[in-house]
Amino acid sequence: MHHFNWSSIPGSWSVLGQGAIVTFEITIVAIVVGIVWGTVLALLRLSGVKILVAFASIYVTVFRSIPLLMVLLWFFLIVPQILQNLLHLPPTIDIRFTSALIAFSLFEAAYYSEIIRAGVQSVAKGQAQAASALGMTYGQSMRLVVLPQAFKAMIPLLLTQGIVLFQDTSLVYVIGLADFFRTASNIGDRDGTTVEMILFAGAGYFVVSVLASALVKRMQKRYAR
Repeated sequence: MHHFNWSSIPGSWSVLGQGAIVTFEITIVAIVVGIVWGTVLALLRLSGVKILVAFASIYVTVFRSIPLLMVLLWFFLIVPQILQNLLHLPPTIDIRFTSALIAFSLFEAAYYSEIIRAGVQSVAKGQAQAASALGMTYGQSMRLVVLPQAFKAMIPLLLTQGIVLFQDTSLVYVIGLADFFRTASNIGDRDGTTVEMILFAGAGYFVVSVLASALVKRMQKRYAR
């Protein structure tokens, strides 16, 4: 019978906190960049311009058809060389962190794109037609009329996808990035408390996800009024 030993946790708060910061940084950056780039992709697919529609469709299809774990590994192996050649980054830059940010951002954009496209299509066509009648261009009507209404309805779905993204950040374990899960696992390996630290890490993800889910439910009720 396994006797649980939680003694590693009290003395490791600072290190665990640093790992948690990495996890939240990846999550926040990927959400922001993913929504921005996802919005662009959604608008390209709705533009009616064949080459733009084709580009956005292929992008979304490719990223939604490849496991995130594989995307992370590909970017970890390919992106460092590209970044070093293009940007001449100093050796002090953590390439693992940079490649993880890019991989998550581009991957999540494909999913956000579909959410945003559905949201835009849910806005009554009369709204865009009215904006056009007032002399607005397609871009202006989207930016000032359609997208604000679409995003208001999409916020719960966007946040739900953000929760999924937060949970998926633990996959950076495979590229050796010291996120919250990797840090907890390393402490467990060091102190012989692997089971306890993995359970602790799981509890951390669980608490954050539950709190975020409760927030989403509150927002759904608010916008359903």
